[in-house]
Amino acid sequence: MEPLTAGAIATLVLTKVSETTIEKATEATLAKIKVLRDKIWHKLRGQQEAATAFVEVEKGSSADLNKVVGYLQEAMKSDPNFAQEVEKLATEIQQEINIGQIKGQNVQNVYGGEAQQNNANNNLGTIYQGYNTIYNH
Repeated sequence: MEPLTAGAIATLVLTKVSETTIEKATEATLAKIKVLRDKIWHKLRGQQEAATAFVEVEKGSSADLNKVVGYLQEAMKSDPNFAQEVEKLATEIQQEINIGQIKGQNVQNVYGGEAQQNNANNNLGTIYQGYNTIYNH
């Protein structure tokens, strides 16, 4: 998996673009988002223009998002340790969000060479075991 860009990281942490996704996030994922946001804030708050843009993005300013992305990119270039920490945490968050969105269609269990397959989204469908139908609604 490619490392996330500064733009993707800033969007993940600071905007409401993924609000519906975040609503479905687990407590652990929300805690990681807060840690990542705080880590970025701590790094950028020493620069007045960056801090101002950061606050404006949190208020909903999409115009300032590009400014924050630029400051974040520069911070990540100048501090490889910071970049590694931020990318690692953002990747973990992204993976947890993606896992939460997966909706399994089929479940297949294999026991002693015989397979049983169920469609999780259609509980009225046919259940197959091996080559024989064992239950048909």
